[in-house]
Amino acid sequence: MMENKIVVVRGGGDLASGTINRLHNMGFKVLVLEIENPNFIRRKVCYGQAVYEDEFLLEGAVSKRADSLEEIKNIWAEGKIPVYIDPCMKILSELKPIAVVDAIIAKKNLGMKKNIAPVTIALGPGFEAGKDADAVIETQRGHNLGRIIFEGYAAENTGIPGIIKGYGKERVIHAPASGKLKIVHDIGSVVQKDEIIAYIDKVPVYASLTGLIRGMIRDGSIVEKGLKISDIDPREEELKNCYTISDKARTISGGVAEALFYLMNRLLVEKQ
Repeated sequence: MMENKIVVVRGGGDLASGTINRLHNMGFKVLVLEIENPNFIRRKVCYGQAVYEDEFLLEGAVSKRADSLEEIKNIWAEGKIPVYIDPCMKILSELKPIAVVDAIIAKKNLGMKKNIAPVTIALGPGFEAGKDADAVIETQRGHNLGRIIFEGYAAENTGIPGIIKGYGKERVIHAPASGKLKIVHDIGSVVQKDEIIAYIDKVPVYASLTGLIRGMIRDGSIVEKGLKISDIDPREEELKNCYTISDKARTISGGVAEALFYLMNRLLVEKQ
């Protein structure tokens, strides 16, 4: 194992948080990089929420907002996960991490380069393994979820959410107008189809089906028409899913961990 155990994860959303949690529990010093005002749909399972809440607890690990390099180091000393606003990754020159994991899930490359750290890993489509990063992790549900790709690309984004009890795209709710979001029924609430769950200014947002609100962006968010703002799980009994890392995120995190150790070991062999 190399002495440098710093891993930078770009993005603190729900899929990224599976990887953040796993690497933190494995003993790495994880730094999460975020943008100024991130929108998290499943914000109850996103370490990036520390941007707004200062500290955020998820499955036994706490993330905490940092505003300087000194604060980042102090948060690590507390055994917590620092979240730092730095979309351009300027902090890398000061930290020199062993690895950078791009977990933004933007479906395109937002500045990831293979040579920015000794080990680079990217999640999902938009990256070419071997060119943009050392490895790419498959994020599309199915047989290959979590698979490590060392050459080529992950599957293209279908734009269709996973099917749950026969529902796919119906589970996702997009903003019917632009304006300020006011939540009526938040994450964890059971709602009926066509019930008002929020307002954007004075425009009502209706539940697309009967079920459990699993995702809802932060109250008071300024949104644009068409933005994904909520999702509903038709399984009303699955309340715990609103507050725990998803099966998808856990599977992806396994692929990241495996790729990280493989690539770190390869570096050690090359140095001998």
